Amino acid sequence: MFKTETFSPEETFHLGEKIGEQAKPGDLYTLIGDLGVGKTVLTQGIARGLGIKEPISSPTFTIVQIYEEGRMPFYHFDVYRIGDVEEMEEIGYEDYFYGKGLTMIEWANLIEEILPEQYREIRIEKDLEQGFDYRRITIREVTG
Repeated sequence: MFKTETFSPEETFHLGEKIGEQAKPGDLYTLIGDLGVGKTVLTQGIARGLGIKEPISSPTFTIVQIYEEGRMPFYHFDVYRIGDVEEMEEIGYEDYFYGKGLTMIEWANLIEEILPEQYREIRIEKDLEQGFDYRRITIREVTG
């Protein structure tokens, strides 16, 4: 388990950049945190770490955004609005989850039953007593 604190969006972005630089094909990360906690900022950093230059936004209305310009494909899921797991089957989630790229899933707790046996969970939490931009970020290995 890895725990860290960031005190600005820039620090959160740079943490994401390091994750992207160290990522290997087939890695899958889940991203858990309330609205406005910095999930997209972290994801933008991960994309930069993969060598992706195009703008990264949350795929809230498309479920998955695919970026192929970096050193490996980047599959960015936001399953917040998903009705049920069958919708994931319709888009062929297994091709992404078990593919040759890095998969990032926001709101993965909504589709826990189809997550692989092994993945990394990133949890971002605010603590307003520490300041508006403070984030506590925990990364842990999950094995089924």
